[in-house]
Amino acid sequence: MRSRILVGSALLLTLGAAVPGAQPASPPSRIGAMRCGDSTAAVAARPALAWQAGAPGVRWTRWPVALGDRGVRVTFVVVEIDPARVALSLEIAREGNALAPWSVELAPDSAVVAFNAGQFTDAGPWGWVVHRGREWQAPASGPYAGAFAIDSAGVPVVLGAQALAAARARGGWREVLQSYPHVLAGGRATAALCGAAPVDASHRDIRLAIGTRADGRILLVLSRYAAVGAIGERMPIGPTTAETAEGLRQLGARDALMLDGGLSAQLLLRTGRIVERWDGLRRVPLALIGVPRS
Repeated sequence: MRSRILVGSALLLTLGAAVPGAQPASPPSRIGAMRCGDSTAAVAARPALAWQAGAPGVRWTRWPVALGDRGVRVTFVVVEIDPARVALSLEIAREGNALAPWSVELAPDSAVVAFNAGQFTDAGPWGWVVHRGREWQAPASGPYAGAFAIDSAGVPVVLGAQALAAARARGGWREVLQSYPHVLAGGRATAALCGAAPVDASHRDIRLAIGTRADGRILLVLSRYAAVGAIGERMPIGPTTAETAEGLRQLGARDALMLDGGLSAQLLLRTGRIVERWDGLRRVPLALIGVPRS
């Protein structure tokens, strides 16, 4: 359940309660599957969203959408991060020498944004992992797998499967996580959506995706089911992969990668003493944490 917490007090306001300063309800935007000929450059105007200020370098909003022909009601929680003001790094949960489960309530007090990252197996994170310049794991193989990477200058990029070997050989990465599918490259749909064997075009679930815009800012999109109020927002109903890509395209993303959604999807935003939190139902071994740059 999404909760709004005032740190240091007993106040807990859940979604659906009256929250002072909350955004007024607005009609949902219609979102369909991204079409293969569409591009980010062709978007005439981005959605008119009521952004809320987060910590310096962070702003966020709730974007109500109606998905597909049936108009499935979902809220996209959209976060925009300025990497010039917020430093993102991986957090690998450990207990001694063993991997440990992570969830947003374990995010450090210094975090202004925190969310689960990448995919995982029973043994731990899946695929390529670089943390603080050290490679923890080599890239894994997958035709639609990509990576979200931050170089030594703090510049974020989304890499496609065909670019991973060269990027690894080149080096100079501070943080890297591998995930799938890679859905946007240069503002256009990738083979994951438009290739000979695309991903399932009909499966709906909770989604979490990360992207980058031409201006260098990072976009994060988390979906929550909105048809039955707070009690149902973690139901596994949400956009398809292609609908998520279309939402990212309309938001201005040029490159984008799906992260682990479903039961794993979780997000925390901290603005001073106020914490906005969308919990998951499953703990994960890997997270991305954003803290203010000094």
